[in-house]
Amino acid sequence: MILKQRKLLTIVSEVTIENRLLKDLERLGAKGYTVSAAHGKGPRDQRTGDLEGGNIRIETVVSNEVLEQILEVLEQNYFPHYACTTWVSQVEVVRDERY
Repeated sequence: MILKQRKLLTIVSEVTIENRLLKDLERLGAKGYTVSAAHGKGPRDQRTGDLEGGNIRIETVVSNEVLEQILEVLEQNYFPHYACTTWVSQVEVVRDERY
């Protein structure tokens, strides 16, 4: 079995921007994602999403090139305006064509 290295991008954000985030991920080259409900505490404490449904956790596995594009959009369009955080992990995948 051949394993390929990819990046797992995890984004935790306000639920109110879910659709916008997912559209951007797809536009930038993510072939798929998983969205789940999330809760916790961060440096901003309260956010708009607290009143409108809470938080979500989005996970997507992408190439380095796609990752760079997504991180740039997050930094410019989301981080300054929303309770949104992200982290990146190295993963190995089977069926690389899916990512």
